[in-house]
Amino acid sequence: MKHTEGFLRLVEDARTRVREVDVERAQERVRAGARLVDVREDNEWAAGHARGAEHLGRGVIERDIEREVPDHSTELILYCGGGYRSALACDSLQRMGYTNVYSLAGGWKAWQEAGAPVEDEG
Repeated sequence: MKHTEGFLRLVEDARTRVREVDVERAQERVRAGARLVDVREDNEWAAGHARGAEHLGRGVIERDIEREVPDHSTELILYCGGGYRSALACDSLQRMGYTNVYSLAGGWKAWQEAGAPVEDEG
Protein backbone atom coordinates (compact mmCIF):
# COMPACT_ATOMS: atom_id res chain seq x y z
CA MET A 1 0.00 0.00 0.00
CA LYS A 2 1.23 3.48 -0.86
CA HIS A 3 0.96 5.70 2.21
CA THR A 4 0.49 9.46 2.15
CA GLU A 5 3.19 11.85 3.30
CA GLY A 6 1.08 13.10 6.20
CA PHE A 7 0.46 9.58 7.49
CA LEU A 8 4.15 8.67 7.19
CA ARG A 9 5.15 11.84 9.11
CA LEU A 10 2.70 10.91 11.86
CA VAL A 11 4.11 7.36 12.07
CA GLU A 12 7.73 8.55 12.04
CA ASP A 13 6.94 10.95 14.87
CA ALA A 14 5.35 8.14 16.90
CA ARG A 15 8.36 5.90 16.25
CA THR A 16 10.59 8.41 18.04
CA ARG A 17 8.75 7.40 21.22
CA VAL A 18 7.95 3.73 20.53
CA ARG A 19 10.14 0.67 20.93
CA GLU A 20 10.07 -1.94 18.16
CA VAL A 21 10.95 -5.63 18.25
CA ASP A 22 11.58 -8.06 15.42
CA VAL A 23 9.64 -11.30 14.94
CA GLU A 24 12.22 -13.49 16.67
CA ARG A 25 12.35 -11.27 19.74
CA ALA A 26 8.55 -10.97 19.77
CA GLN A 27 8.18 -14.75 19.81
CA GLU A 28 10.69 -14.99 22.67
CA ARG A 29 8.81 -12.33 24.64
CA VAL A 30 5.43 -14.02 24.01
CA ARG A 31 6.85 -17.35 25.25
CA ALA A 32 7.97 -15.45 28.37
CA GLY A 33 4.45 -14.11 28.96
CA ALA A 34 4.02 -11.00 26.80
CA ARG A 35 0.61 -10.54 25.21
CA LEU A 36 0.54 -10.31 21.42
CA VAL A 37 -2.15 -7.92 20.17
CA ASP A 38 -3.34 -7.62 16.57
CA VAL A 39 -4.58 -4.08 15.92
CA ARG A 40 -5.71 -4.66 12.33
CA GLU A 41 -9.27 -4.42 11.06
CA ASP A 42 -11.75 -7.25 11.69
CA ASN A 43 -11.55 -8.53 8.11
CA GLU A 44 -7.73 -8.62 8.23
CA TRP A 45 -7.84 -10.57 11.52
CA ALA A 46 -10.39 -13.04 10.12
CA ALA A 47 -8.20 -13.73 7.06
CA GLY A 48 -5.37 -14.88 9.32
CA HIS A 49 -3.35 -13.80 12.32
CA ALA A 50 -0.45 -14.75 14.53
CA ARG A 51 -1.11 -17.85 16.60
CA GLY A 52 -2.03 -16.88 20.14
CA ALA A 53 -2.70 -13.24 19.31
CA GLU A 54 -5.58 -11.27 20.76
CA HIS A 55 -7.58 -8.88 18.60
CA LEU A 56 -8.13 -5.28 19.61
CA GLY A 57 -8.56 -3.28 16.42
CA ARG A 58 -6.88 0.09 16.01
CA GLY A 59 -10.27 1.76 16.04
CA VAL A 60 -11.18 0.51 19.53
CA ILE A 61 -7.96 -0.27 21.35
CA GLU A 62 -7.85 2.93 23.38
CA ARG A 63 -11.49 2.44 24.39
CA ASP A 64 -11.14 -1.23 25.37
CA ILE A 65 -7.55 -1.76 26.52
CA GLU A 66 -8.09 -0.97 30.19
CA ARG A 67 -10.90 -3.53 30.41
CA GLU A 68 -8.84 -6.19 28.62
CA VAL A 69 -5.47 -5.33 30.19
CA PRO A 70 -6.03 -3.44 33.44
CA ASP A 71 -2.39 -3.75 34.59
CA HIS A 72 -0.53 -0.90 32.87
CA SER A 73 2.80 -2.72 33.36
CA THR A 74 1.75 -5.77 31.29
CA GLU A 75 4.11 -6.43 28.41
CA LEU A 76 2.25 -5.89 25.13
CA ILE A 77 3.50 -6.46 21.61
CA LEU A 78 1.24 -4.86 19.02
CA TYR A 79 1.21 -5.61 15.32
CA CYS A 80 -0.65 -4.51 12.21
CA GLY A 81 -0.08 -5.16 8.53
CA GLY A 82 3.30 -3.46 8.20
CA GLY A 83 4.16 -1.83 11.51
CA TYR A 84 2.64 1.61 10.96
CA ARG A 85 -0.70 1.39 12.77
CA SER A 86 0.87 -0.59 15.61
CA ALA A 87 3.41 2.22 16.16
CA LEU A 88 0.55 4.71 16.39
CA ALA A 89 -1.36 2.42 18.78
CA CYS A 90 1.74 1.94 20.97
CA ASP A 91 2.19 5.68 21.17
CA SER A 92 -1.43 6.08 22.30
CA LEU A 93 -1.16 3.32 24.92
CA GLN A 94 2.01 4.86 26.32
CA ARG A 95 0.19 8.18 26.66
CA MET A 96 -2.51 6.26 28.56
CA GLY A 97 0.14 5.04 31.02
CA TYR A 98 1.13 1.65 29.61
CA THR A 99 4.84 1.26 30.30
CA ASN A 100 5.84 -1.99 28.59
CA VAL A 101 4.53 -1.66 25.02
CA TYR A 102 6.30 -2.65 21.79
CA SER A 103 5.46 -2.51 18.09
CA LEU A 104 6.33 -5.49 15.87
CA ALA A 105 8.70 -4.22 13.18
CA GLY A 106 7.28 -5.09 9.78
CA GLY A 107 3.99 -6.29 11.27
CA TRP A 108 1.97 -9.19 9.89
CA LYS A 109 4.00 -9.17 6.69
CA ALA A 110 7.24 -9.75 8.62
CA TRP A 111 5.54 -12.40 10.79
CA GLN A 112 4.49 -14.38 7.72
CA GLU A 113 7.85 -13.94 5.95
CA ALA A 114 9.59 -15.33 9.05
CA GLY A 115 7.41 -18.44 8.92
CA ALA A 116 6.05 -17.74 12.39
CA PRO A 117 2.92 -19.68 13.40
CA VAL A 118 -0.44 -18.42 12.13
CA GLU A 119 -4.11 -19.31 12.45
CA ASP A 120 -7.41 -18.14 11.01
CA GLU A 121 -10.98 -17.88 12.22
CA GLY A 122 -12.02 -20.97 10.32
